Amino acid sequence: MNTQQADQIPQIPVDDSKVHKIIVCQLRQIGDVVLATPAIELLARRFPYAEIHILTEKRCASMLENNPFVHKVWSIDKKELTNLAKEVGFYWKVAAEKFDIVVAFQQLPRCRWVLAFSRAPIRLSYPPAWHSRMLFTHWYPLEPGYSARTKANVMKPLGISWNGEKPRVYLLDDEMEKAANILRTLGLTSQHTLITLDPTHRRATRRYPARHYGKMVANLYSQNPDLRFLLLFGPGEEQEARAVMDAARCNEAFIVPDRILTLREMAACIAYARMHIGNCSAPRHIAVGVDTPTMTILGSTTSSWTFPSAEHDNIILGLGCQHCNKDTCKRGDFACLEQLSPETVTERVLKHMDVTKDTPAAGRKV
Repeated sequence: MNTQQADQIPQIPVDDSKVHKIIVCQLRQIGDVVLATPAIELLARRFPYAEIHILTEKRCASMLENNPFVHKVWSIDKKELTNLAKEVGFYWKVAAEKFDIVVAFQQLPRCRWVLAFSRAPIRLSYPPAWHSRMLFTHWYPLEPGYSARTKANVMKPLGISWNGEKPRVYLLDDEMEKAANILRTLGLTSQHTLITLDPTHRRATRRYPARHYGKMVANLYSQNPDLRFLLLFGPGEEQEARAVMDAARCNEAFIVPDRILTLREMAACIAYARMHIGNCSAPRHIAVGVDTPTMTILGSTTSSWTFPSAEHDNIILGLGCQHCNKDTCKRGDFACLEQLSPETVTERVLKHMDVTKDTPAAGRKV
């Protein structure tokens, strides 16, 4: 079935009684897997008697733990699939589940292996390149807007569309208590207001300068000494995070983990935060998934990654070259980030804290 205009959505004829297993392909990145959870929920509600399987990379799989709409996660471990024979064997095993529907939010080579082996009568995605069209039975164009909406609306031919559903990360009570213990050990008390801070990014065009983050923290802390900033960082990012502390010159405002938190530990800590502040990366989507307000500082990326509600906001300098969505700066000066003053960001954060003062996150204490 070829793509048509969005106002003439071709419906795929489906016998619901014959839909027993569905697999969703969303390999990476971590934030994208979180953003796929509304689509997974909608798919499970559309086919309530079908098992929903997910194909993703091992490093992303924890974001789907305890998700009530997910029956099984097939985790791709690149360290185990060390040769072609092992890869083929793994993807053959996945396809042997005899899925009735395959929904591919990505068309990466590893997704194509499963599609190639699958005999699913419905294999749905966005419009594929010419060389991959034989792998799909149906496709529907990507629609602009919030990224989770874009994913979910690929399934419109199945009678599914996004209606404001939020990404979700499902945390257990034990995980919340563990996070509370981590935060208490680091010095957070019930008198403090926690803000999680994500100052790192592997792409310079999406990374607000550490010295600007430091000045912003110093500004906020001088106005409210009860604020505490939990520095978030991944492997190889410790030095970058520490640069924020050096620039702020108020070490007492920070709480710093003595090790890299797991994704689920980080999610649970974010759930205790009054607000999450950071770059356009996975933690901002995790924050949405645990109902913590966010303020994202945008460089090259667009606001389409921001959940459309009052609890979630972003700030952008507004240069003519934004949003280029590039990994390198053609100007060479990263002006969209460098020229966005810490004072401007501080003011927006304070206003956003006031706007979100009645959200659930405002009342959470360790």
